[in-house]
Amino acid sequence: MNSFQYSGIECVVAIAFLYFRREVVIMDRRSANAGEGMLPSVAPLANLYVPFQMDDPPKYEAEKGLIRGTLFPGLDLPFMGMVNTKVKNSTPKTQMQALAFAIQELALYLDTHRNDTEAVELYHSYQKLYHDCIMKYTEKYGPTNHKTPTIGAYAWLDDPWPWEYCANKEV
Repeated sequence: MNSFQYSGIECVVAIAFLYFRREVVIMDRRSANAGEGMLPSVAPLANLYVPFQMDDPPKYEAEKGLIRGTLFPGLDLPFMGMVNTKVKNSTPKTQMQALAFAIQELALYLDTHRNDTEAVELYHSYQKLYHDCIMKYTEKYGPTNHKTPTIGAYAWLDDPWPWEYCANKEV
């Protein structure tokens, strides 16, 4: 049995939508007599549409999810039919980026599907992989941000800088 769970933000959006629809109807009734149609000054340019996810949806691998812009094929709705299939080079940085993306996607999914045990397990496994990846990268290349504990002198300003492409191409 599938059940839908609605988050607080989804309820707020639904209430706002219903309120807006009521305002449009009232405005249309007022302007019908005048012979001209008007929208309220706060009319949106488009109506919201959020596809609801069922429990335990299929998931892309982290790397493919990064390329497609979502971890979930059911939410993969390419704009005007244009599909991003360009694969990124497999480097430690792209692996960290893909894992961070997958963790964030799963966190958003778990906000509304907290009882999906398979997703929770995948979330924890990606967290562990991300932590291990960060530790290996930091050991070999240095810290990725100021929050990463370092030993020794302050080396954040040491070369190479990100825009020094030739010095960074092994990374």
